[in-house]
Amino acid sequence: MAQRKPYHHGNLREVLLESALQLIAEEGPAGFTLRELARRAGVSHNAPYRHFRDRDELMAAVAAQGFRELKQAMLRASRSGSDAIDRLKRAGLAYIRFALNRPQHFSAMFESPTRVQTDYPDAAAASEEAFSTLVTFVKNCQEEQRFPAGDTREFAMLAWSMVHGVAKLATTGRLRHRSTVEILKFAELVIDNSLPTGR
Repeated sequence: MAQRKPYHHGNLREVLLESALQLIAEEGPAGFTLRELARRAGVSHNAPYRHFRDRDELMAAVAAQGFRELKQAMLRASRSGSDAIDRLKRAGLAYIRFALNRPQHFSAMFESPTRVQTDYPDAAAASEEAFSTLVTFVKNCQEEQRFPAGDTREFAMLAWSMVHGVAKLATTGRLRHRSTVEILKFAELVIDNSLPTGR
């Protein structure tokens, strides 16, 4: 009689998240099942349900992880900025760098069904925290009169749309630039010629 594969992962959740990232890279965020994930992780097909009730909850966990990493990347990059607008610019470049370095997270964050974020509080909170970080950068630009007065969140959406567009084009290979250095140089050009100014 064949023996049942023993449950052996003490850190099953982390193993499943890592396996999910590998599968996202190969199949996209909607291209695999929890059964396939379990096989890849080397556990029984029921093991993923110890942590995730379905694939959407798994994707929400990957997205939440990505948004938290993105927030930290933007904050780290901004610390070397000389003024508010330079900090915003550095945070924007960090956004694009994150997309290039973490394409699987980026896919889970922005290519999964909308319900993945709206229906799972952890992902929704992580997404809002990342956006609020951007809002704070924009607000600081307004306070230093580098941005016009007005709806801060609207300006934040403008800034987000700008860097997200570059990031999306870069991660899908639609820019003529291929190296990270070239992509970030192009992104600087876009940012420098697109940000509103208050002076």
